Amino acid sequence: MTPLPESLQLPARSRAQGTVALPGSKSISNRVLLLSALATGNTDVVGLLDSDDTRVMLQALARLGVKIEPAGEGVVRVEGTGGEFPVRQADLFLGNAGTAFRPLTAALAMMSDAGCEYRLAGVPRMHERPIGDLVDALRRAGCAVRYLETEGYPPLAIGANVRRGSIDAGPVVPIRGSVSSQFLSAFLMAMHLANPAPGVEVVGELISKPYVDITVNLMARFGVELLRDGARFACPQGAHYVSPGRIQVEGDASSASYFLAAGALAGGPVRVTGVGHASIQGDVQFAGALRQMGAQVTLGEDWIEAAPPAGAALKGITLDCNHIPDAAMTLAVLALFATGATTLTHIASWRVKETDRLAAMATELRKFGATVDEGVDFLRIVPPSQPVTPGTGIDTYDDHRIAMCFSLPSLRGIPVTINDPKCVAKTFPAYFDVFRGIAA
Repeated sequence: MTPLPESLQLPARSRAQGTVALPGSKSISNRVLLLSALATGNTDVVGLLDSDDTRVMLQALARLGVKIEPAGEGVVRVEGTGGEFPVRQADLFLGNAGTAFRPLTAALAMMSDAGCEYRLAGVPRMHERPIGDLVDALRRAGCAVRYLETEGYPPLAIGANVRRGSIDAGPVVPIRGSVSSQFLSAFLMAMHLANPAPGVEVVGELISKPYVDITVNLMARFGVELLRDGARFACPQGAHYVSPGRIQVEGDASSASYFLAAGALAGGPVRVTGVGHASIQGDVQFAGALRQMGAQVTLGEDWIEAAPPAGAALKGITLDCNHIPDAAMTLAVLALFATGATTLTHIASWRVKETDRLAAMATELRKFGATVDEGVDFLRIVPPSQPVTPGTGIDTYDDHRIAMCFSLPSLRGIPVTINDPKCVAKTFPAYFDVFRGIAA
């Protein structure tokens, strides 16, 4: 992997073509690591993503006494603990990895007893990302969780030295679904650890529902079949995770969006492997959004291929992006090269990600001459008659997805400078090497 400078200059290109083997999904990787650690038996995880976020989860589990070791090329073996981590007191640093921080918070809170004491912290941005809805639900389920600094935000303390909450919502605990689906996913993965296991009911709208579907699907692979009635979820009493023995991590569908967009934007075709119509990830629906913009898209069981519209330009669309919140960022950049305006709605969750993505995307898109209307939960992008070369570099806000999606304009003859490209290490450390491989 080529070392990245402080600023990376991407020269003007005119075509993208080739095949990309996707790295493992971050969302699946960190869920599988936690489920494997909580299960009975050993699990061989194949295709685990190697990135900052998964390293954070691996390091945290190791500090909690979980044995993890290589078991062949591309395989990691996790020795299950049967639902009780050996280490009962620990300070965990979880960076800016929401897929590690939220699920570990729930798991540690549900399993903690009189001998447990844990502290969870992260980078400054993680301490700005809300976690109050999850903590409220955990307290209502009788868990002991305390804020160490600002109410509603990390860092957190969990354990017997904290006053335990009272079960004031009966056997079914309410949890808001309108800020982040990770709160519900975290609660679902951990609720069987309590005795008796509480139920949970989503209050209000559930955003990013496909990520909850990933959680439910993976839990079933580890032997816990949730009971669902509308917005209510319940776990059969006595249920516990059992290792499936071996599990394959799908390629990352969010990362697929950059290469599929490249194929739709710049000649193509570009094919990604590791995801297809058999995927459990919601972001595979990005392929449908590309079709709406006019691109030629085909899918196999574990591959997707994209090429430009036949004899026409991409066209602007209006799309509810609740089902593809991460991949929707790629659509915002494609909008620079479409005919007509593009409006992306239902993206309020962008504001509580690695940065305020709504504000950041609006700022960076304007550097190309676009007219951008930023709302509470939408972006409307009117492309310029001819996108211009940004007078300054693209600021990435320590956000891997901003760095990756703004590589795309270089494929349409616009040289682009990406500031702080190293932030892609969060999910795709080799991104720019792979991007160069398809760019001509």
